[in-house]
Amino acid sequence: MLNFAINTAREAGKILAEKYGRGVQIHNKGVIDLVTEADLAAEQLIIERIRSYYPRHAILAEESGKSEHQNEFKWLIDPLDGTTNFAHNYPCFCVSIALEHEGVLKIGVIYDPLRDELFAAEKGEGATLNSKKIRVSETEKIERSLLCTGFPYNIRERGAAFVGHFINFLMEAQAVRRDGSAALDLAYIACGRFDGFWEDGLNPWDMAAGILLIEEAGGRVSSFDGSKYDIYKPPIIASNGLIHDAMMNVLNV
Repeated sequence: MLNFAINTAREAGKILAEKYGRGVQIHNKGVIDLVTEADLAAEQLIIERIRSYYPRHAILAEESGKSEHQNEFKWLIDPLDGTTNFAHNYPCFCVSIALEHEGVLKIGVIYDPLRDELFAAEKGEGATLNSKKIRVSETEKIERSLLCTGFPYNIRERGAAFVGHFINFLMEAQAVRRDGSAALDLAYIACGRFDGFWEDGLNPWDMAAGILLIEEAGGRVSSFDGSKYDIYKPPIIASNGLIHDAMMNVLNV
């Protein structure tokens, strides 16, 4: 099933790469929440593949929602994480596919088609980038860390808290980035490019694959208060583990 997820992510990524920069049709799901024809085409491919190979499995996908099937296996799909970036020809987006079995994440794959970077993890087997083992960073102090975050689509209604956290981390960390693709942010923590991440308002398909990548690469994931993380109950802190407590202190000021 890991090879299936890898191959499917690559095929979906090929669709995104072919449509990137070509003036795709864009529709608004909300005031600032977009969907493009690329999202829909990539998701259709992924769902068709799953239904062909694993017809009894459940599916939770960003654009089409839940499948009608109930099964101990559930695929969580984000066919284009970073849709706003994609629509503006900003080269930061990816395909994210994860597999959950009886509530436990078993497989996670994130594919960046423009850089041809494929992140993959299987429960208990470690994490890889283009088939090479990866580990989280060894940064021990938050003042030396490069952090990342994102803002939810309802930022205009709930902006004060999110901006407050952002400012507090700017004062504590070496630098903070906001790239607009949570799945890639999490993958970058797994391979040591970022040291920590926090966000509120994400969906299960945004996080599932990245969380497994981080855990298999030796990192830590929790809720803001340090409790066990549930992909169906945001918010999230993810880190190399070494700066995790310091990040919680900032968020809980």
